[in-house]
Amino acid sequence: MMNRFGESYIAYMNRTGMFFPHFIEKVLTGSPKPQQRLSIGKAFVIFLVLLVVIVGSGFILRAYTIHHLPLGQVNHIDVIALTKDDLIIAKQLLSSVLQDPVIASKVQGVEKSKGHRLLAYFIPINYVMQGMIANTGEEWKLFEQHKTIGMITEYIFHPFSHLTGEHIHPGTMQIHHPSMHDSPVMKRRIIFIEVSENNHELTSPFDDFDINLTRRPLFFIDVHLHTGEILHVQDTPAGSGWGTVPTPMF
Repeated sequence: MMNRFGESYIAYMNRTGMFFPHFIEKVLTGSPKPQQRLSIGKAFVIFLVLLVVIVGSGFILRAYTIHHLPLGQVNHIDVIALTKDDLIIAKQLLSSVLQDPVIASKVQGVEKSKGHRLLAYFIPINYVMQGMIANTGEEWKLFEQHKTIGMITEYIFHPFSHLTGEHIHPGTMQIHHPSMHDSPVMKRRIIFIEVSENNHELTSPFDDFDINLTRRPLFFIDVHLHTGEILHVQDTPAGSGWGTVPTPMF
C-alpha cells in the first residue's frame, strides 16, 4: 500500500510540480526540463523563500495597519477609535470626562507610572467585538452563548453600521427607546487599558500595539455623545471577555 501511495504521490508531483505549476518552477529553478524533479536543496530554498515572503508580508501589513489607525492623544492618554469621525468626537469628550474626579483618580496612578501607557478604546456602546478588548459583560462573551458565527456573519454584512453604532446586539433588538436621546446610537463606551513592557520604555502611541506587551484592562465608562454625561462606570477584571482565547491587539 505504501509503495502504491508513494508511486501515486510521485506521479502527482510530476504532473503538478512541488510548489508551483511546472512553468513557474522552471523560471524559479532555471530547469530546462519541466518534468525534472526538484532536488532537496532547491526545494528547501523555495520553501524558505516562500516562508520569508509570507511572514515578512504579514509584518509589513501589520505595521502599515498600525500606522493608519485612528489614533490620537488626550492629556497623555492614547485614544483609538473605530473611525476617523469618532476620533474627533473622542478627543472632545475625553477632555471633559477626565475632569470628573472619579475618572481622574482612576487614571492618575497609571499616568505617573514609568514605562506604562494608558490606552482608551472609544467604541459604540453595543460594538459586537468589544469582548475581545476587555470583559465588559456576559452578553459580549459570544463563544459562551454560541452566537459567535451569527454575530460575526452579521458584522461581515453590516461592518460600517457596527462601527458607527447603528446596529445593536440582537439580544436587545426588541427594546424600543422612547426617544433618540436614549438610543444606543447616541452613546459611546470608553475602555481604559494599561499597557506595559519590561524590555523597553514605551514612548509613542504606536508602541501600544507592540507584540510582547502586557495589557491590563482597568475600567470602562459609558458617555452620551451630545451631553457628555457619564452614564456608567465599571471596573473590569483581568483578561478579555474571551478568557484565554488569543485576541488581536487592535
